[in-house]
Parts: sequence; C-alpha cells; structure tokens
Amino acid sequence: MASYILRRLALVLPTLLGIMIVNFALVQFVPGGPVEQAIARLEGGGDVFGGFAGGNNDAGGESVGEVDSRYVGARGLPPELIEELERQYGLDKPPLERFATMLWNYMRLDFGESYFRKIGVIDLVMEKMPVSISLGLWSTLIAYLISIPLGVRKALRDGSKFDSWTSAVIIAAYAIPGFLFAILLLVLLAGGSYWQIFPLRGLTSDNWESLSLMGKIADYMWHITLPVIASTISAFATLTLLTKNSFLDEIKKQYVMTARAKGLSESRVLYGHVFRNAMLIVIAGFPSVFVGIFFTGSLIIETIFSLDGLGRLGFEAAVARDYPVIFGTLFIFGLMGLVVGILSDIMYVLVDPRIDFEKREG
Repeated sequence: MASYILRRLALVLPTLLGIMIVNFALVQFVPGGPVEQAIARLEGGGDVFGGFAGGNNDAGGESVGEVDSRYVGARGLPPELIEELERQYGLDKPPLERFATMLWNYMRLDFGESYFRKIGVIDLVMEKMPVSISLGLWSTLIAYLISIPLGVRKALRDGSKFDSWTSAVIIAAYAIPGFLFAILLLVLLAGGSYWQIFPLRGLTSDNWESLSLMGKIADYMWHITLPVIASTISAFATLTLLTKNSFLDEIKKQYVMTARAKGLSESRVLYGHVFRNAMLIVIAGFPSVFVGIFFTGSLIIETIFSLDGLGRLGFEAAVARDYPVIFGTLFIFGLMGLVVGILSDIMYVLVDPRIDFEKREG
C-alpha cells in the first residue's frame, strides 16, 4: 500500500501542472481581462461586458495607438495609462514568463493579492471557507444519516410497495435540479408566496452578536436549514440507491448462506456480517461525496440563498477576471481534489484491509 500511495502522490504535481497549464492557456483567449475591467470602471461603465455589445467602442474620438487597440473601450485613454495598468496587473510580460512566475510563487505558498479587493488570496479563501464547509459538511452528514437506513430498508424489502414508492420519490428527487428545488423552498417556506418560516438569506441574523450561545446555535440552524436541504437532495438520492444495491449484492453471496446454515439469527447475519461489508463502498466514499457537494453545489445554492462562500467567490472572480483569485483557488482546490482521491483509497483499505490496490494495478 505504501508504494501505491507514493506513486499516487508522485502523480499529484504533474496532474496539477496540467490543470494549471490548460486553464492558463484558455484564459489567454478569453476577452475582457483585468485591464479592460479597469478601463470599464474608469469610464464609469462598471462592467467590461457592455463594451462587447458595442457600448464603448465609439467613445473618445481618435485612436491613441496600438498599445490600447487590443482593449475594448480603450479609445481616448492615454497610452501611458494603459501601460501602467498592464504593469500593475503583470500583463506587460510574455504569457510564458507570467506562468512560470506564478508557479514559482505558488511553490513558495505565495498566492498573491486580489486585483480588485486588495486582500491576499489566502485571506480571501479563509474568509469564505467556513460558509462552504458548513454547507458541505451538514449536507453530507444528513445525506448519510438518511440514505443508509433507507437504503438498507429498501434492500430488505426489495420489490415491495415500500420499495416501489420510495424509489419513485428518490428518482424524482434526483431528477429535480438543485437550483429549481432551492427556488421552490424559498417560494414555499421563506415568504415567497406562502409561509414565512425560514429566513430568506444569509447564515445569521442582524442581531447575531447580541444573542446568547444557545440563541446563536438556534439562529444558525434556522438559517442553514433550507440551503442544506437544497444541496442534500441529489446526494441523498444517489447514496440511497448505492446503499441498497450494495446491500443486495452482499445478501446474495455465499458467506450469507453459510452463516444462515450455521444457525445465526437473521439480525446477526444482516447487521453483523452483511452490513459491514455492504457499507465499505459507502463509508469509504465519504471524502469524495463531501468534496462533490462542497464544490459542485456551492455556487448555485450560495447565490440563491445569498451566502458569501467559495462558490460565489469563484464566480465573481471569473466575471471580474481577477486572475490571482481564479488561479489561486484553482490551484488550492485542484490540490485538495487530488489529495481527497488518495484519502478515499486509504479509507477503503482502512475499512477493509483485504483490499490491495497494488495487486489490482499489477
């Protein structure tokens, strides 16, 4: 196992380098870079994308030279200003040199500073991290707490009416887009058109600081309920069916028949032998499920419920072309995803020592 882990670790850096190269190359061809964003703000437009529709192309009279002809809305601005903006954002250097400098800084854990927020990327990520971790962790835990008992019960009553109608509910839940379900929850339970039971936005109330400890806990749970339900629905459906199918596969194996033939009680056979083996794939997949909810569902849920987390941070950085934030978060989360993949394999071995990845590779 040690040699397998070392091989996996050796692949982390090349894989991460490939991710960074591809994304850095793509960004070079995307219009609306940080210089154009700054130009749009200087001209009072607030957003560079208005220029692509032709809003700023005619502003300012004559062209001022080749230096600013590459930028939408740059007409009429002094070339010295454009050159200063390029130096400020490091765009006066060739792409290859900028990429090499960026990687060298990352190796020293220097992720730079946001172009437009004037705060370090690490500080920005740490500021937004609690919201996304809170959402991802609660969603994963609740999904497991519901899915495992339900999946086991469905397996034990396979083919029954209970199995049929719960399967219909699960399939419907899986088919509903997360953002649509989140909007439905807002309309029904957050004062949209029916009941004002839960708050519309945020994770805390305005009077959070004045609340007691129990009051803060209650206020936090009150705010997090709808976002967690919305982000749990798809993971809940997948885990339930995974648990059921895994349990059914184990029940059909020879050792179950042998255990029953030896006179063991049905409950001991099911929960002393079958359950432990059936849960291997479910328990070992916890890190990947958490990261899946943490990354994929955070943007939409955070936007709908006005939560200031990493999903919104990444989206806003992409819209503003805030390159340090884009590439810094990409590097951090890419590294996290690769490490979580290794942790998932280690979890499999810890849960079931019989698994040997080295023999499978051979």
